[in-house]
Amino acid sequence: MSNIRLFFKESLSLNLIARLDKSQSHYVNKVMRVKVSEVFSLFNSSGEWEAKILTISKGIVEFNITKQLRQKENIKELWLAFSPIKSNYFNFMIQKATELGVTKFLPIIFDRTIVRKINKERLEKVITEAAEQSNRINVPFIEDPQLLKFFLNNEKMDLIFTDLNSQNKKLDLAKLTSNPTCVIIGPEGDFSEEEREQILRFKDVQPININKNILRSETAVISALSIVNYCIN
Repeated sequence: MSNIRLFFKESLSLNLIARLDKSQSHYVNKVMRVKVSEVFSLFNSSGEWEAKILTISKGIVEFNITKQLRQKENIKELWLAFSPIKSNYFNFMIQKATELGVTKFLPIIFDRTIVRKINKERLEKVITEAAEQSNRINVPFIEDPQLLKFFLNNEKMDLIFTDLNSQNKKLDLAKLTSNPTCVIIGPEGDFSEEEREQILRFKDVQPININKNILRSETAVISALSIVNYCIN
């Protein structure tokens, strides 16, 4: 069994015969040099499966699913609400957040947000590659950017508010419910006072000061997610 893991969008089941797309076929055949009759793994929300190469014709890999390696996962929903940032740091942030278990990304346009558009196709590729590398089965979903007021209309989440002004340094686990846990990270210029007040009025919010220093957005994401993961898992 090779260590190749690929996300497969379509349905997977025992004895399925199907083909990889052109890009994945090139990766398996030309980059990783997997040959006919050798195996690799495919995954999606249904679980992870062993795939055996049947043929390689005109650069396209045809495979057969021979067995299931892992069942689908029932995991705690962990969301990340964040302000888009500059491209190189953005890719890094999304990659590390995926590795740390985020199940949904929610880009928010704050008053001080500088980058106001995202390339969803590029970010989805970063997310998929990070899920493949980190042994995840569930690939996170990324929403379209939205304003803070619309985000706060979602009442079914436990909101962890990373607030530099907060005196609180610990999460109260008793306040966490079965709803998704959502970490909200501010823009590079921090939250405005009006935004801070809006967030603090949310009924299931916990403000927390994660560090005495002012952190870059991508550093704050990694730090906050690590703290939350430690507490909820």
